[in-house]
Amino acid sequence: MTEEDYIKEQMKLSSKIQRENMVHLSQVQTVAGVDLAYWKEEDRQEYAVCCIVVIDYHTFEIREKVSYANKIEVPYIPGCLAFREVPLFLETYKRVTVIPDVIFFDGNGYLHPRHMGLATHAGILIQKATVGVAKSYYKVGDVDFVMPANTAQAFTEIELDGEHYGRVLRTHANVKPIFLSVGNAIDIDTATQMANRLTTKESHVPVPTRLADLMTHEKRRELTEKAKG
Repeated sequence: MTEEDYIKEQMKLSSKIQRENMVHLSQVQTVAGVDLAYWKEEDRQEYAVCCIVVIDYHTFEIREKVSYANKIEVPYIPGCLAFREVPLFLETYKRVTVIPDVIFFDGNGYLHPRHMGLATHAGILIQKATVGVAKSYYKVGDVDFVMPANTAQAFTEIELDGEHYGRVLRTHANVKPIFLSVGNAIDIDTATQMANRLTTKESHVPVPTRLADLMTHEKRRELTEKAKG
C-alpha cells in the first residue's frame, strides 16, 4: 500500500469511531496497557514486540501479561504509524484471556491529523473502549499546546478549528505532562478520571502503560539476546 492508500483507509475508518461514552466507572474491573518496542537484527530486518498488561482497576494487581513479536514489514510513514503496529497488537490481543474493560495505549488516539492514532484504529477494530496516552506531543495542524498549571491533575485542551483533539494532563506537580486523547467508545472526561486514578507516585504515566513499557524492554532484551545465540 502507498501512503495515499493508508490515508484513504484512515479516512474510511474514521467514520466508524464510536464517539458515545460506553464506560461506566462503577462497572470497570480491569484495565490494560499496551506498548511496543522495536529493534533491528544483523540482517537489518526490523522487528517489534507488543506487550499487553492487564491489571485490576481497584487494586492495580497484575491479572495477565502477554506478548508477541514479529517482523515489521510496513515502512514508517508519518501519520500512518498504526499500520505498522495494529497487526502486531491484534496478534497479541488474541492471546489475552482476561478481557479488559478499557485499554490504554502508549501513543495517540483522536490526537492525530485524521483522528486515527493507534488507540483509535485498534479500538475500532476490536470494538473496545480505548485511550491514547502519549509522553510527547504529536502536533496537529499548526496548534501548539498550552502547558497546564504546575499542580496535580491540572490540564489544558488541544483544539483545532473548534474541534477537541486531546488534553494535556499534568498528573503530578513538578512532572512533565502527558498527552491524553480518546481512542474509541469513551469521552475525554472519563479518560481523564481513569488516567488520574491509575497514576501513582512511582511515575507520571498511568500504571497500565508504564507496566507495558517496562515489559517491552524486558522482552526486547530477551529476544535480541536469543537472536545473537
